[in-house]
Amino acid sequence: MKVLVAVKRVVDSGIKVRVKPEGIDLQGVKMTINPFCEIAVEEAVRLKEKKLIAEIVAVTIGPKQGAESLRHALALGADKAIHVTTEARIDQTVQPLDVANILAKLVERDNYNLVLMGKQSIDDDFNQTGQMVAGLLDWPQATFASNIQITDGIAQVVREIDGGLQTVKFKLPGVITCDLRLNQPRFASVPNIMKAKSKPLETIPLEKLGKLHNSIQITKTEAPSIRKGGAIVENVDVLLQKLRNEAKLF
Repeated sequence: MKVLVAVKRVVDSGIKVRVKPEGIDLQGVKMTINPFCEIAVEEAVRLKEKKLIAEIVAVTIGPKQGAESLRHALALGADKAIHVTTEARIDQTVQPLDVANILAKLVERDNYNLVLMGKQSIDDDFNQTGQMVAGLLDWPQATFASNIQITDGIAQVVREIDGGLQTVKFKLPGVITCDLRLNQPRFASVPNIMKAKSKPLETIPLEKLGKLHNSIQITKTEAPSIRKGGAIVENVDVLLQKLRNEAKLF
């Protein structure tokens, strides 16, 4: 069984970003693999260690620097990688439907049995790509996975939902998006980082797989307003007065 794992290169979550009207300033900013995508890679490696899958292929879309995220996935245990290259802003111009179309074409080209990806990326928080891939392929899907079991071609997935946990089953092939509590990704060892440099990495220009639709236009980006400092009030009456007159809550 072959698994395609989608990974995205995003701004490191520990970095304080600089916001401009046209978008996040990426000049000189530390980039890393999207945390939810790293969880998806880790889960694929664990499934392979259980001998449930035979091959893991990591794929990313973006500029040449995106190869760094692919090498990280290879160091974690992926067997091969595919880099769909484009100079378009992956956090703005390349939108979920574009990504889903590209992933669907790769699935059809290489006959994957399972697509794993993070439930969302931490830069745009769309949480749409996995669902769109399943729709384009007419495959079953399980989102927000916190546990994955595969037996005799049947995937059983525990999903995190607002009301608690939901367990679903479906026959592969299918699409699964990974939530935070699915696993704790391992650290890539130095030997594995060195081995990753020699693993196959295929490069495909985006134009060979399709075109960008630009169906959504981002008109402005702005930082959240600075939160005002709190205050200690004398009693409940003063609190209610401030909530009514200053905060305008009622």
